[in-house]
Amino acid sequence: MEATTKDLRLHTRELLAATDRGQEVIITYRGQVRARLVPHAQDEHPTSGSGRRNPLFGLWRGRDELSVDEQVRTMRRSRFQS
Repeated sequence: MEATTKDLRLHTRELLAATDRGQEVIITYRGQVRARLVPHAQDEHPTSGSGRRNPLFGLWRGRDELSVDEQVRTMRRSRFQS
């Protein structure tokens, strides 16, 4: 499917729906190809609704030697304080 930048501006929802259906959308500006919209691969970036957790969730679990509160206070402290 091909669309102009004006189509992109005025019909964004329809173009995104086309990518949801698996279509590739070529965006042109003044007759020259400028961009390509392609469907996003779901496996690369899990969404919050997928049931999978972010790998950083629970980062501090099991690290008894570090206090989260102390670490945050240290990061917020001015660099010029001693």
